[in-house]
Amino acid sequence: MPLAEIPLCVWRKRGHSFVFRGQTIRYWTAGQGEPLLLIHGFPTASWDWHYLWQPLAQRYRVIACDMLGFGDSDKPLDHEYSLLEQADLQLALLQHLKITAPVHLLAHDYGDSVAQELLARHYETRANIASCVFLNGGLFPETHRPVLMQKLLLSPLGWMIGRAFSRDALVKSFTQIFGPHTWPSESALDDFWSLVQSNQGPRILHKLIVYIPERRVQRDRWVRAMQRGEVPLRLIDGGFDPVSGAHMLELYRQLIPDPDTVLLPEIGHYPQTEAPVQVLQHYLAFRENLVLPPRQFACS
Repeated sequence: MPLAEIPLCVWRKRGHSFVFRGQTIRYWTAGQGEPLLLIHGFPTASWDWHYLWQPLAQRYRVIACDMLGFGDSDKPLDHEYSLLEQADLQLALLQHLKITAPVHLLAHDYGDSVAQELLARHYETRANIASCVFLNGGLFPETHRPVLMQKLLLSPLGWMIGRAFSRDALVKSFTQIFGPHTWPSESALDDFWSLVQSNQGPRILHKLIVYIPERRVQRDRWVRAMQRGEVPLRLIDGGFDPVSGAHMLELYRQLIPDPDTVLLPEIGHYPQTEAPVQVLQHYLAFRENLVLPPRQFACS
């Protein structure tokens, strides 16, 4: 049975705000129980989780924010964006909500890198992470295959490319990364664009894209954290994704001890919107079996 969507106009009305280092951040929370932090990707926002939001809120206290520079949060032009600062933001949000219990993570794309940083901080006793599930993202820089727009934004002309970024450019990029049968509707594309465009977002895309080289700097520290094995991990991966699909999952299985992976063969880069029922199924199965080793490979 399909999961009910939350229209963007409704989602926006349900949001709250708090101030992080002088910038206004939009966030959402619902449900009760163990805290589950949802961390979105680039260049979109926390609305990416809207199909999963209500089913997860029936079981957990779900929390998500539009990170600094994304969605409806502030997008300062004179700012150096960093994945490390986004991890600071996530911890500040938990503190704002007075959450002290261990936190479960569900992350995607850019959010995977933020989750990796939080995982590393867990082992440095600077965060308290109970588990982490990754969706498609650049967990290993050597397997990340950026699309043309990302390469252009990283170039010396990135500032100009970003300012010219349009709905058509977003659609062209998405064409390359979605599954063959799970293309977003025109309405969904309008909503994705609305979130990118909010608060003059295109003018800072060239600043946000520095996460790609930043991943290379942090690569070994983050991979070591994933290899520790004390925090339960799962990777749910859309295998059709040319950016971080089946090729990334294969390296994950080589580098991570006792790897827990789920392959969704016909799904692209956005499993939570392309195949939300499957993602929910595999996420809940992971949570129900946290105490039951060993973990196995699944395919659906």
